[in-house]
Amino acid sequence: MPRVAIVGSGLAGFTAYQTLRRAFAPGEIAVFGTEADPVATWRVRAAAIRQREMRSESNGHTAAATFPGLAFRAARRRRSARPLVETFADRFHPTVEEFLDHVEAARERSRWDESLVARRVERVRAVDGGFEVDGDVFPHVLLAPGHPGLNRPDELRDDPRAVHAYEPHDYASSVTVVGAGLAAATEWLNALAAGAEVVSVRRREPARQALTVPRPMLSKRGLASFHRLPARERAERIRSLLTPSFPLGRAWDEPLERAAREGRFRVEPAPNGSVQVICATGFLHGFRHDPLLARLVAEHELETADRFIVLGPDSTVPALTDETRTLALAGVPAQWAFPGADSLSGARYAAHGFLRRIQACRTR
Repeated sequence: MPRVAIVGSGLAGFTAYQTLRRAFAPGEIAVFGTEADPVATWRVRAAAIRQREMRSESNGHTAAATFPGLAFRAARRRRSARPLVETFADRFHPTVEEFLDHVEAARERSRWDESLVARRVERVRAVDGGFEVDGDVFPHVLLAPGHPGLNRPDELRDDPRAVHAYEPHDYASSVTVVGAGLAAATEWLNALAAGAEVVSVRRREPARQALTVPRPMLSKRGLASFHRLPARERAERIRSLLTPSFPLGRAWDEPLERAAREGRFRVEPAPNGSVQVICATGFLHGFRHDPLLARLVAEHELETADRFIVLGPDSTVPALTDETRTLALAGVPAQWAFPGADSLSGARYAAHGFLRRIQACRTR
């Protein structure tokens, strides 16, 4: 009989499952979701922007332990020490194919499919003995619903030229890319390689950094400082940390500089007369865009700050977690506890906090 439930069968839920398997058999875990393949949604989005490498580094994987990472696995498979050398210099980025192979192996090894319950969960509420998940009661529940949807600028919603970067598409002869993050930068290069004239429309200049969130913020010291911030300052810090960015390097700069000299790449303040407009504007932000989370907050009057649900440092919901039950969030809704929560490292952070609370629970 399942004792633990994961709501969400995407990468955050899958990563949590790998961690929970350290303490529970597949029959003790119920994973609610509409996709058996944990990378089903991610695979479509990665293919849409022609992504070839992961932005994450060696520890951007779904296993419970950070080591051995993907660099170690790549070195063993390639019979070369180069991936290990690159990871010490923060230059190792696994290919999409390597990452997908890793997920498939973990799926089979962990017996993920045995725990799947093919169901979209509409409501989670606190009851005697734990939490009711659409009629079933579990003492410990982790919510990993993923991004609540693609973000489309209001002024482009009805524009027949517009397509979101994360939806399948080709490239027209002239393309305007709206956005300034990694997806936008990837689309600049994709459209240029396809022979298009490209216009970049952005509200701000993107930061140039290896990871979405600077590494010092994810250290123990950085997180301790982050957790001490008052609510308003913490919300502002999360917003500032998640400003658009893409990595440094000649692989990005040289094609853009060459295209600019040729008159095929320029920055403009608004969409112009391009044949195609690509919205590289990411995802909707905040619990209010997710019906499951919005209902949870409303029914239990949970504390919120700005667009975030207020969590404990271990990603649990304080008002609904005690010595007999645990409710935690993972993935993008857990940014209050871990600013890089929508990364695989962030999913692993939430999963370990969840498991520690379960193991300390007297009714486990």
